[in-house]
Amino acid sequence: MVTDVVGKAQFDELINKSTKLVLVDFWAEWCGPCRMLGPVLHDLAEKYPEQVEVVKINVDETENQDISMEYAVRSIPQVTLFKDGAVVDQFIWALPPEQVEEIITKNLSDA
Repeated sequence: MVTDVVGKAQFDELINKSTKLVLVDFWAEWCGPCRMLGPVLHDLAEKYPEQVEVVKINVDETENQDISMEYAVRSIPQVTLFKDGAVVDQFIWALPPEQVEEIITKNLSDA
């Protein structure tokens, strides 16, 4: 599942209530690498529907700036992984699909 989030309240609810591994994709429309990574994350969410949820945060939206600051987003795309409301992993930039899947499966196996 892929969810576009607008605002801290919706973000906090998704992160804290999800029983899945949550991948938060900090991105922007103008970012080429973000547009490359988006479909990779979407495909992986479809491949692991019971285990992974992708949350997209557009860093250019005013309502999302507090979230971006809280997680020290300085370069995009930044993907931060959450488990049970806590950060468990992170990567920056558009990695190859195989490498992104490896990060996901590593964090799924740590469950």
